[in-house]
Amino acid sequence: MPTSPPPPPSPPPSPHRNLPQLLGDARRWFEEALLTAMNAAGGPSVTSTQVQLFAVLDAEGTTVAALARRMGVTRQTAHQAVHGLVSAGLLAQVPDPASARQRLIRRTPAGERAHHQAERLLRDLERQLATRIGHDAVNALRAALEAPWGPAPAPAPPSTPTT
Repeated sequence: MPTSPPPPPSPPPSPHRNLPQLLGDARRWFEEALLTAMNAAGGPSVTSTQVQLFAVLDAEGTTVAALARRMGVTRQTAHQAVHGLVSAGLLAQVPDPASARQRLIRRTPAGERAHHQAERLLRDLERQLATRIGHDAVNALRAALEAPWGPAPAPAPPSTPTT
């Protein structure tokens, strides 16, 4: 019985990862370190999605639809994160004075304390990162991320073949 030829070898992994991959890894580094530090400090038990939600929540309150857009998740995912934080006593749903049909999500006093604790821990994590990779590197990273990038570029039209 004939055997099929072996499959071609897989291409070697790219030595250079793209920026979205690197930025995602950096965000996960901060989230994991923040969650670990909050747990060690006796803070509330929250998920990465809930941490993201806290990061995009306005002080005066935000609708679930706006939270979902800012987080880049479905409304259902944002609603589940809100529900968990409401159950934990960190968020509350209040009527939206601008719309009788909508509710705003706001931090409770316990949520405010957790938010301030997370901000302190993130500042400490930035200091630790600066110790590891250098203050100039952290300052350059911050400057690049704070620079206006403009709108996302539109795809280039397909080129027409030349004859």
